[in-house]
Amino acid sequence: MKEEGRGKKEEGRRKKEEGKRKREEGRGKKEEVEIFTLFPSFHLPISPSPSLPLSPSPSPPISPSPSLPRIIAGVDEVGRGALFGPVVAAACILPDDVLDELVSCGVRDSKQLSATARSRLAIKIRAVAVDCQIGAASVREIDRLNILQASLLAMKRAILKLNVTPDLCLVDGNQRIPNLSIDQETMIKGDSRSIQIAAASIVAKVWRDELILRMAVKYPEYDLTNNKGYGTKKHKLALERCGVSVFHRVSFSPCRES
Repeated sequence: MKEEGRGKKEEGRRKKEEGKRKREEGRGKKEEVEIFTLFPSFHLPISPSPSLPLSPSPSPPISPSPSLPRIIAGVDEVGRGALFGPVVAAACILPDDVLDELVSCGVRDSKQLSATARSRLAIKIRAVAVDCQIGAASVREIDRLNILQASLLAMKRAILKLNVTPDLCLVDGNQRIPNLSIDQETMIKGDSRSIQIAAASIVAKVWRDELILRMAVKYPEYDLTNNKGYGTKKHKLALERCGVSVFHRVSFSPCRES
C-alpha cells in the first residue's frame, strides 16, 4: 500500500511538472510570436557615412583554393546589457564585390554610428547581401539560461535561418557557439576588424531598436523610446515605481530588486 501510495504521489508530481513545462513553453511561444509580429521595416533611405579603416575580409584571407572562395557569414548580437526585451543577433553573408563599397559607405562597428546612419546602412546591407537573417532569444530564455548562453543561442538561430549555408562563421567575441555544425572562428572586437561582423552588428542593432520602439507604445512608463531597454536612471526609477513588465529580465539585479 505504501509503495502504491508513493507511486501515485510520484505520478502526480510528474504530471504537475509536465503541466508546468507545457505552460512555460506556451508562454515562450506567445512571447516569440509577439516579438516577431513587430518585425521592423528598415524604411529609411540610404546615405553614405564617413569611412574608417576596416578590413573587407578576415585577416589572413581564408580560402581553400583560388578557384573556390569560401562563403563567410559575420555574426554579432546586441542587447546583452539591456534590462528589457530580447537579445538579438544577425548573421550576414556579403558578396566579395561589395565589400570595399560597404567600407567606403561607412559600415563599421554599430556603436560608432548615429541611429540615422545605422538605419540607412542597414538598408544598404540588406539590399546587397547574399543573405541576412535575424535570431533572438527571449527574456524567459535569458532568465533561464543566463545572458551569455542566450546570446550564443540567438546567434545560432540567426545562422540556422540563413538560406545559404556558410562555410565559415566569423563570431564577434571570444565565445564559440555551442553545437554548431558549421566551422566558426571567434574574433575579439570583430565589429572593428571584419566587414561581415560590422554589417551584422548594424542590422541587429537597427532591428532591435525598431522592435523596442514599437514595444514602447505598450509600455510607455519605462522611457523605452529613449533608453532602448537599457538601465538608465529614468528606467530604474520607473522600475521602482511601477515594478517589472513581462519583458523585463528578472535575473538582472535592477529588475530583481524592484
